[in-house]
Amino acid sequence: MTDQELFNLLALLKVDGVGDIMGKKLLNSFGDASAIFKAKNSQLAGVDGIGSVLLKNLKDKSVFEKADKELSFIKKNNIEVSFFQDENYPERLKHCFDAPILIFTAGNLNFKNKKIISIVGTRQITSYGTDFCKNLIEDLAPLDPVIVSGFAYGVDIVAHQAAMDFNLQTVGVLAHGLNQIYPRTHKKYMARMEENGGFITEFWSDSNPDKEKFVRRNRIVAGMAEATIVIESADKGGSLITANMANDYNRDVFAVPGRVTDKYSQGCNNLIKTQKANVLTSAADLIYMLNWDIKENPKTIQKQLFVELGTEEQKIYDFLQKNGKELLDIIAIECDIPIFKLSGILIGMELKGVIRPLPGKLFESI
Repeated sequence: MTDQELFNLLALLKVDGVGDIMGKKLLNSFGDASAIFKAKNSQLAGVDGIGSVLLKNLKDKSVFEKADKELSFIKKNNIEVSFFQDENYPERLKHCFDAPILIFTAGNLNFKNKKIISIVGTRQITSYGTDFCKNLIEDLAPLDPVIVSGFAYGVDIVAHQAAMDFNLQTVGVLAHGLNQIYPRTHKKYMARMEENGGFITEFWSDSNPDKEKFVRRNRIVAGMAEATIVIESADKGGSLITANMANDYNRDVFAVPGRVTDKYSQGCNNLIKTQKANVLTSAADLIYMLNWDIKENPKTIQKQLFVELGTEEQKIYDFLQKNGKELLDIIAIECDIPIFKLSGILIGMELKGVIRPLPGKLFESI
C-alpha cells in the first residue's frame, strides 16, 4: 500500500459515520478511498445505508488534516499498517464482517501460523487460574502456537509472560493508540513482547483507553484466533463478552471449570452449563477438540531410543503395549489414575513420542 492510498484510507475512516461496515460497503462500490471522495452525491447515494447526513460528512475536508497528522505519526514511529485485504492481515480476522479496515502493529509479528489461540479472563486472577494458565501454555509450547490476549492485568499478562517464557510468539491487542501503553505498569514488558510478537490496535494515536474501546478491542481478540480460552471470570466481565463474540464468529470456545462457590469460576461454569464453551481441564482437551496433530510441528519432541518415563507414565505405557489401543476412560480405570490427572500425563507422553491419540478418545503406544 502506497502512502497516498494509506492517506486516503485514513481520511475515509475519520469521516463521521463511516465505520468498518460502511467503509467496506463504500470500498466495495468504488474500489478505493480516493474514488469515494471524488464520487458525486448521486453515486454515493446509491450505496445502501447512506443518507443525507453521511453525504454531507463525506465532503468534510478536515478529515484530510487528521489523516495527514496520523500518517506522520505512523511513518515517524515505523508502525506497520495492514489493510483488511492485505496478505499480512490476520487471516481469520478477515472473515469477520465487522473486522477493522486497518490495523496498526508494532513488533515482530507473523500471522502465518495457523495455531492461534486467545486466552482471556479476570483481572483478579487467583493462584488456581495462574497455575492452570502457565501449565497449559507449557504443555502447548511444543506445538508452537501464537498466544493472543489483551495485555491487561490478571489472566492477560500471565498468559503473555508464560508465552514469552516458552519462546512463543505472543500478541497484545490494545484498546488505544500505539503512542502509549495501558496499564502503564506493563510498559516493562513491551521490549520483550516485541522481540517475538508485539502489539495490534485499530485505534489512532489520539485514542485513549476508554471503556467502550475495550469492547471493540475484544472482537479482534476473538476474531483472529482459532479458539478463545476463558481461564477465570466472574458472572459478568469483558472475557465473557469476548467468548460470546467468538461464538458469533463460529470459533471454538473453552472454559476452565471451577468450584461453584468460587467467585471467579462462576462465569466459566455458566459458559459450560449453557453450552457456550467446551470444558478445558488440560492441553490434551484443546489438542483433541481442535484436531491439532502433534506430529506436524518440527519443534515436537520426537521419540528417542531411551525415553525416561515416570512411574504413572510407565504404567500407562505398559498397559497400552499389552492391550493395544484403548479408550481414555478405560485407561483411567485400569491404571487407577483420575481422568483430570490422566489427560495431562497423556499429553506429556505424546510430547515424548511414546503414545499417540486416535479418533474417539483412543490412545495407543508407539
